[in-house]
Amino acid sequence: MDLSVGTPVDPVPQVVTGALLAAADSPGYPATHGTPRLREAAAGWLARRHGVTVPPESVLPLIGTKEFIAGLPALLGCGSGDVVVYPELAYPTYDVGARLAGARGVAADGLTALGPEPVRLAWVNSPANPTGRVLPTAHLAKMVSWARERGAVLASDECYLGLGWTAEPVSVLHPDVCGTSAEGVLAVHSLSKRSNMAGYRAGFVTGDPALVAQLLEIRKHAGMMMPGPVQAAMAAALDDDAHADRQRAVYAARRDRLLPAFQAAGWEISHSEAGLYLWAARPDHDGWGCVELLAGLGILVAPGEFYGPAGTQHIRVALTATDERIDAAVRRLAELS
Repeated sequence: MDLSVGTPVDPVPQVVTGALLAAADSPGYPATHGTPRLREAAAGWLARRHGVTVPPESVLPLIGTKEFIAGLPALLGCGSGDVVVYPELAYPTYDVGARLAGARGVAADGLTALGPEPVRLAWVNSPANPTGRVLPTAHLAKMVSWARERGAVLASDECYLGLGWTAEPVSVLHPDVCGTSAEGVLAVHSLSKRSNMAGYRAGFVTGDPALVAQLLEIRKHAGMMMPGPVQAAMAAALDDDAHADRQRAVYAARRDRLLPAFQAAGWEISHSEAGLYLWAARPDHDGWGCVELLAGLGILVAPGEFYGPAGTQHIRVALTATDERIDAAVRRLAELS
């Protein structure tokens, strides 16, 4: 029962595969900026589902969001002597991006702890991977103000924005957070979890029009183009909320089975208010001890240490296994209850 990697296992929606097939005859080069239909679909989804208004011209397709997260420091011109900040418990790619650019990565949750040190780029991730933590609107607004005062770019990884369970996530581009301007702010969105499109490599970034224009110019010269059929599939997915609501219900049901099973077996669940993971600790084991204990039951999870030193006592449990595998894990966990 592999609960270690958050990769989708459910079918790609027919509205997506149908659009992909309909656009399969695409002999020409695709536009780096994306088709007008794709950009309008992304802007429409943000407005309809998240209360965020962006001009379609400020939407830039990505070949999956991971390449963008890893490449953003370099695309912004970061280098030796520059600081890139990311959360203390975080997806490793934030640090990888800083290293690839030759910049210095700093893991910090309290921005005031950085003192007067200049920062070029700060990442925020809410809902967070691995913890599922949701940052309050007021906290995000403070981060925007902090970044603007420093002249730093604030980039928000919002790949789990539509998967709030006991808290309601808010985008960094919501007017309650950034006001009437997106100056200095970028938001990154993925269709991997929402629409089971991890195999398509489909995402987008939006926000500050000047920053998006800068990124577009560089990506044009680098040939970073989303294939035309994928653009059509992505637009169809963003226009259709019904399949996303059904998938969300599937994940909610898996969470409702798995979370109490871990609690009954002796784990304490922290945060986990949103996203596709449980952040769990057991008083009598550290993270690796939990990994070993669960492996003995045939259940694979990720050690929290993978996401930073602050995670050594925890494990990350993914909700992305099939219903059959989730039910099997629940039965195995009962052996520890």
